[in-house]
Amino acid sequence: MTYARDVAALARKDLLLELRAKETLPSMLLFVVSALAIFHFALPHGTGAVAALGLLWAALIFTALLGLTRAFVPEREQGMFDALVLTPCDRSAIWLAKTLSVFAFLVAAEVVALPAFGVFFAGVSARTVAAVALADVGIAAVGTLFGAIAVAGRARELLLPLLFLPAAIPVVVGGVGGYLWFLALYDAIFGLLAWATFEYVVAES
Repeated sequence: MTYARDVAALARKDLLLELRAKETLPSMLLFVVSALAIFHFALPHGTGAVAALGLLWAALIFTALLGLTRAFVPEREQGMFDALVLTPCDRSAIWLAKTLSVFAFLVAAEVVALPAFGVFFAGVSARTVAAVALADVGIAAVGTLFGAIAVAGRARELLLPLLFLPAAIPVVVGGVGGYLWFLALYDAIFGLLAWATFEYVVAES
């Protein structure tokens, strides 16, 4: 119960900070809608369904990267990352809380992105929605780990894409192909690895 309370308190802190600052989510919404609009007007009419799905996933991945880049911004700007790590709670609770908040941002962005995709391109199938939901879990889990690694470095904005984008390739493959089982397996394996290694990552940061 203590672990759950720690996770809930940390996640609530992240969400409240975002509601007050209104920086991360508006940026993600503007980016993903702008990206889909650019794809719509830059490509010829009648773009195939598979190609359109590829564009959707490209927009979602880079939108997620934008959110992940800002995931540890409050701690970084206020010099509070070390204090966060030293809080009297299991360090994996920090990872899980941050993962939940990132997941919430992704879902909020996609509530707008998926209808926009339906307007600009073809309709959105239930399988695509399920694939996006599964992908969000893996993106949030892995991206939070990489965000913690990057925040301790000097070239944070450069390091995070270098770490995250290769790890996101399986998500794109599974998403475009609609391989729900593959995305679920990705979530399970990489989520467990991120949970198990976060403590050692922040200890070395």
